[in-house]
Formats: sequence, structure tokens, C-alpha cells
Amino acid sequence: LKQYQGLAGRSTHEVLQLYSARGQQQKLQRSSVVTQLHGAVKKRLKQDLKSLRSFALELSKDFQRQSKTYLYQVLTAVQGIQLQNEAMQMFQIKAFDLEQSLQEVTERYEKEKQKRRALHNSLVELRGNIRVHCRIRPLLPFDSAVGHSISQDRQRSFSEKVAYAADDETVLVKCSRPGHAPINKTFQFERVYSALESQDTVFADVAPLLTSLLDGYNVCIMAYGQTGSGKTYTMLGPQLEENFAFSTEDESELGIIPRAAQEVFRLISEKPPGSYWVEVSVVEVYNNDIFDLLAKDSCGKVFGVKRDVVTTREGKSDVPLLTHETVENASEFLHLVKKGLQLRVRHPTLVHAHSSRSHLVVTLTITTIVSGDNFATSWEDEQTSQRLNKEVSCTFPQKMRDNKSTSSSRASSPTQLDATEKLKQVKTRLQLVDLAGSECVGMSGVTGAALRETSFINRSLSALADVLGAIAEQRSHVPYRNSKLTHLLQDSVGGDAKLLVMLCISPDQKYLTESMQSLGFGTRARQVQRGQVKKKYVPVPSKAK
Repeated sequence: LKQYQGLAGRSTHEVLQLYSARGQQQKLQRSSVVTQLHGAVKKRLKQDLKSLRSFALELSKDFQRQSKTYLYQVLTAVQGIQLQNEAMQMFQIKAFDLEQSLQEVTERYEKEKQKRRALHNSLVELRGNIRVHCRIRPLLPFDSAVGHSISQDRQRSFSEKVAYAADDETVLVKCSRPGHAPINKTFQFERVYSALESQDTVFADVAPLLTSLLDGYNVCIMAYGQTGSGKTYTMLGPQLEENFAFSTEDESELGIIPRAAQEVFRLISEKPPGSYWVEVSVVEVYNNDIFDLLAKDSCGKVFGVKRDVVTTREGKSDVPLLTHETVENASEFLHLVKKGLQLRVRHPTLVHAHSSRSHLVVTLTITTIVSGDNFATSWEDEQTSQRLNKEVSCTFPQKMRDNKSTSSSRASSPTQLDATEKLKQVKTRLQLVDLAGSECVGMSGVTGAALRETSFINRSLSALADVLGAIAEQRSHVPYRNSKLTHLLQDSVGGDAKLLVMLCISPDQKYLTESMQSLGFGTRARQVQRGQVKKKYVPVPSKAK
């Protein structure tokens, strides 16, 4: 047993040795593999580092090349920008020079334009031509309200704009008919106002005529056009629906009549203290009858009284018993005009809800009292001057002495002057006319009494055109008496006044026929040569006594 136990111990020891030798052998084997792997890895790393270094060198060289290229491009761009800045500065200098030149040319053009207009106005005065201005109103909401009597073709194009202001002297109208090529027609006038131009602009061209009023000339300003074309707005301003008067709240919207009154009294206030008084009359021509809109009944209430127009021995038109109210300022004038407007006949139509059915004539008469030694006459006025010299004295109207304050500088009593000094009076007249609108019965849809009114309106406007035609053709007989309107305006139309016709037209396609008729009337009126307007007796300024 011991023998076997010793053998087992030796065997165990040998086994342990064998395990130990095996472990050492495995360690040696593992150590050689690691060494081999380490060598291989080291070799590979060397190769990778070498290739990475060569790549880095290549990348560095490429970066340097690109950096040089980009730097060159940047330098080139900077130089280009500098050149462009220099060129820009040169262009700016040239643009500034051109702008200055353009401004100078524009100023010269405006001056030459004003000179040309002044020369044209002088030529118009020498020939006695009628000044014609044209105003194109904007499209308004009621233009889109198509009447029942308008044809289908006109309904399709009711909102199309066909009349334009090509420039400040030319109207361009686009005419088109089914089956025909469109045609553009142009009309030349002294002044053309677009839809964007204000009341201030319109009056600025009218104001110089008012200076002529105080220089001894009669002046007439007349608005002509179809119903709804803006005549009353141009002459008076926006209307108040409750009493048909015009609003004075917004001064920028005031029309020619209130502005003319303000300007006349402003011009009078700038004159040396003297003897002036201003009278106003308001009449309407309705159904070929003349009505005095300032006449009063026994109770002092204003009501329209029928009057008649006659021709005096001197060949002038006159309305006997016409009411003349003396006014001292623009407010009194406008108050009387508003009273007259409340009596003016109006009637709604399909074209215009507040259509004027009569011609309105507002006359402002300025009477100047001057002493005999401060009065000058031309050679042509010598005979009339002799007739006036026979007047030993003259006094202001009784109405003025009764109603007006004696402190007024423009209406001072003649007793302030030397009682023995001969006095003379100069009367100049400003007529402001708002004609009733011409109408197409099919468009307006009027019937009954309104149809009769339309007939009288169209006949009176036709008579006005006949009178202008007769004057233009220099006929021996001018048919002033064919209508009360032309008879009333005989002096103004016939050449005794500077006459300005303000054409008012609508730009809408559906009113093309009426607009063309108005433009044709204005063109014919421009061709009328009445001879030079005669100047009234003009006071010569002298030193105050």
C-alpha cells in the first residue's frame, strides 16, 4: 500500500510538472504570437504614419497653393471694387451734373412754358378769343348705377375710362365702335385738369382774370358740360343735400364762385383807400324765363320773381327791376348766393340725383368812384369820357347809405371828398355762370315736366352754340335773341368781357357721346375771334390828398 501510495505521489508530482511545463509552453507560445502581432502592428503603424505624413505634406502644399490662389483672387476683387468705387464716384458726379442740368433745363422749360402761355394769353386777348379750360372729373359711385334705359352694349362698359388728360393742355379720348378699330382723338385747350387736380389748382388759373376785373375789364366765367359732369362742384363746391346750398366748411373744396368773391375783396383791400362798392345779383334762366332770385316780397322774404331782358339804346343787354344787393365782404356775398341757390330749380334724373334744371348767373358789379383828375381814358373812349364829364356829381346808392356802416373804407360817403370836385364812376362786371347740363333723354329717363325742362335746356345751349358760330363766321346778324340765356349773356359772349369757358366732362365710356359734344363745343369756342376786349375807364393812382 505504501509502495502504491508513493507511486501515486510520484505520479501526481509528475502530472503537476507536466501541467507546469504545459503552462510554460503555452506562455511561450502566447508570447511569440504577441511579439509577432506587435511587430506586424508596429510595421503597419510605420507604414500608416509614413503615408499620413506624405498626405499631410500634400495637403499642406495644396492648402498653400489654394491660399495663394484665393489671396490673389481677393486682391483682384479688392482692386476691382476700388475701380468700381472710382467708376461709381464718377457716375455719381455725372449723375449729379446731369440732375443739375435736368433741373436747369426743367426750370428753363417752365419759364419758357410760362412765357409761351403769357404770349398765348396776349394773343388770345388781341384776337378776342375765348379761353377754354377743360376739367375731367373722376369716376364716381353713381357711374356704376346703370339706368333701365341704357342699352346692353353700354352696360357692358359702364365703368370703362375713355377720357384722359394727356398733359396740361391736351385731352385724349379713346373712341371705339363695334366693328371698327379704336381711334384716339385729341383736343387742345388753354388748360386741362386731370381727375386728381384740386379746386385750388383750378382757381389758380382763374385768379388772374379777377385782377383784370379791377384793371377795368368785364369778366365772365362759364361752366359748360353735360348733367353730372361736375359743373356745379367746380363753380360752387360740394353741395348740402338738405337745402342744395354749397358747403363752406372745408375751404379746400370751395368752388370758383366763393373763391372769386374772396379774391375780389382781397384785391379791393389792397387798393389805396378810395370809393368802391360791390353789388351782387343772382338770376336763373328756367324754361327760357329769367327769375330774380334775390327779389323780396312785402314781408322781406326772398322769392323768385320773373323778369325780362331788354337791349338798351347803347346795344347792351339789361334786366329792368333786377335786384342788386350791396355787399361789403365775401361772407355777405356768399350769404346772398346761398339764399338764391335755395330757390334754384332742381330735379333728380337717372344720371344725376340733384340735377340743376336752370342756368344760374351770379353777377358781381364793382363800382369805383374817382375824381376827375385821377381818371384816364384812351383815345377810343374819348366820346364816352366827354359824356361822363357832364356828370357834376354822383352819389352812392340810397340802399348803401341806409344799410351799410359809414366806417367802411370801400364804401366811404362821397361827402368825405371835396364837394366841388367832379366825380366819375367806373363799373366793371364779373359774371359767374353755372349752365344747366345738356342731356340725352334716353340716358336721363326724364318725363313730363322734367322732359319739358330738358327741351328748354338743350335749346338754350344750342342757341349759345349758334351765337358762337355766328361770331366765328363774322355774320352780320348774331342771333342773341333766340334764347333768354344768350340775350342775357350778350355783352359777355359778344366781346365786351374776357370770357373763360370751363368745360366739364365725365371720363366714363357710357357718357362718351356727351363728352365728345362738350369737347367739340369747346374747340369751336376757341376758334371764335371777337376782337380785342375794350378796357373800361381805369383810375390812375395818385398821391392821397
